Amino acid sequence: MPRCSVRSYLHSGTVTTSWRVDSRPVRRREEQILAEVSRLTARDLLLAEAHAGGKEMGPPPDLTTALLGAARVLDASGVPYALVGGLAVAIHAACPRATRDIDLAVRSDADLARLVDALGKEGFVRGRRFEHTINLRHEKGQVVQLLFEATLDPAIDRAETFQLGKAKIRIVTREDLIAMKERAAADRTRRRSKALHDQADVELLRGDVPDPEEGW
Repeated sequence: MPRCSVRSYLHSGTVTTSWRVDSRPVRRREEQILAEVSRLTARDLLLAEAHAGGKEMGPPPDLTTALLGAARVLDASGVPYALVGGLAVAIHAACPRATRDIDLAVRSDADLARLVDALGKEGFVRGRRFEHTINLRHEKGQVVQLLFEATLDPAIDRAETFQLGKAKIRIVTREDLIAMKERAAADRTRRRSKALHDQADVELLRGDVPDPEEGW
């Protein structure tokens, strides 16, 4: 299936975006997607900063470094995990998009206090904790969200892997990701805009990827 990719350019204060199909095997598909997600996220952060009246913005968050760092700690700690959320959708659908965080599901029986301490030694700073999530921020600025819920454990156990540099990253299967997104879209307590986004993700994962000349 052709890859769906985006190029964004900043010229005279205007961000211009173009779509193209990328079939060149220059790098592994997942590495290309992560690089494109990083560029799109940096673009969105730049637009948000400009909208807020800011004149300068520091280096954008380093998605790849944060993902590799978190995966390294999880593997070393013996904690089963799987990449989920928007980044997993981008990889499975081969259609990159901006995302503000990296979502990693960890088994619900993991020792979270020990895990967070280990992540702290890798450059992650703990943020807020909610009922089923803990937010962390890598020293390079990237936000990582740990999800822990018993209903996710079977999907974590079935996770696949993809190569990122010399590391193997665990990611939920396409089928499990579709099921997760369908549950989220059907949750009546979820904000409507997020539920619609979840449903759009389901269609992307099922192959409804826009033509490069079509746009969104």
